[in-house]
Amino acid sequence: MQIYNTMTRRKEELVPLNPGKIGMYVCGPTVYNFFHIGNARPFVVFDTMRRYLEFCGYDVTFVQNFTDIDDKLIRKANEEGSTVPEIAERYIKEYYIDADALGVERASCNPRATQHIDEIIALVQKLIDAGHAYAASNGDVYFSVRSYPAYGKLSGQSIESLESGARIDPTEQKRDPLDFALWKGAKIGEPYWETPWGKGRPGWHIECSAMSMNILGETFDIHAGGQDLIFPHHENEIAQSEASTGKPFAKYWMHNGYINVNNQKMSKSLGNFLLVRDIAKEFDLEAVRMFLLSAHYRNPINFSRDLVEQAATGLTRLRTARERLDAAPRSEETTQADTDFIEAVNGYRKSFCEAMDDDLNTADALGVLFEFARATNTFVSEPHNIESINTAKKLFDDITNIFSILRNKDGEEFPEEALALLNERSEARKSKNWARADEIREQLKEMGYAVEDSKDGAKLKKL
Repeated sequence: MQIYNTMTRRKEELVPLNPGKIGMYVCGPTVYNFFHIGNARPFVVFDTMRRYLEFCGYDVTFVQNFTDIDDKLIRKANEEGSTVPEIAERYIKEYYIDADALGVERASCNPRATQHIDEIIALVQKLIDAGHAYAASNGDVYFSVRSYPAYGKLSGQSIESLESGARIDPTEQKRDPLDFALWKGAKIGEPYWETPWGKGRPGWHIECSAMSMNILGETFDIHAGGQDLIFPHHENEIAQSEASTGKPFAKYWMHNGYINVNNQKMSKSLGNFLLVRDIAKEFDLEAVRMFLLSAHYRNPINFSRDLVEQAATGLTRLRTARERLDAAPRSEETTQADTDFIEAVNGYRKSFCEAMDDDLNTADALGVLFEFARATNTFVSEPHNIESINTAKKLFDDITNIFSILRNKDGEEFPEEALALLNERSEARKSKNWARADEIREQLKEMGYAVEDSKDGAKLKKL
């Protein structure tokens, strides 16, 4: 598989550090509110990446953090007269509701910053001891950017170019305007932990370094997130991590593109700041997921109701094609058409994998799925051998499981007896034996199945 590495700015062959295993860290939400459609894109994209890697046979350890101590949580708690832990717990639960509805598989591990304070403190102290960080008199601890000459290598910015826009806030005690906070000294009324340099709480960047290295090791395979995290968040993670270990932090860096809303940048001031929870009131989030995968993950994507409705229409076509496979008329004979179709199915599988192996090109891979669905619709118009039908079902389910769509399909295999009766009923209708067709409908009803007739043929539904 080739993936685009933001660090090297080119596609590279994915070669795991440990054969057959992948360690993957994806930056998760700051849990002070419901997450928005922009947050949803990396959740969906890198969930799909994880699913595809597992389909390819890798053992994936997928880590996604929760930032549960932050200025935003403190502000929210003060506004509501609540506590930071209460706010975090509430919105972690809400995150799972929306993520589950989007078909996002639970991470191998969801570390919280507050559960890794000891590791964070130890990392900060290690950086101080090595001369890469310093404690200010107010309890803040800053990373010394100039102590790490490679700073800027991910974003492509030089220290010289950053100097022109750097400034120091009057409340800060930095030695250099480029330095960033590892630890924040306690302010009145804020949560804090005791440290060798005073009471305080972790900065945003340090938590991801401490948690990822603690769980995945000092060097791991893939670090991913939204394009907006390249600078300063991921840049700072690299600096503090590599300064502390002397080792590469992550081998591959993956970043998804931005989402616009109706061709405008999403922002609260424009009134187009869309929470997934609100979108779910209007659209099936399965259709939203398919929309998010309809463009290459590194490209910008425009959210509009028309585009989500198109995705919903496409989802219906796919669901119909899958249901027609379940209800396909069966034949005891194996014909050349069966053999040819199995070969064609294998060709679609190869094309799908080629698209996904080309830097997770879900747009092209979805195109393959729709071509395959059209081919199956044609194929099942006549009776065929069960092996060819099952071969098509297997590919259909493999692909839709990777995309995490058609999750709310009936999905179960109908009993052979019921399918045989449906096939017989179709033949009876062709020969205009309406009495027998009605009799079979009643038999199927007694078995717990309804028959739905359409221009695409008859199919079963559970009563």
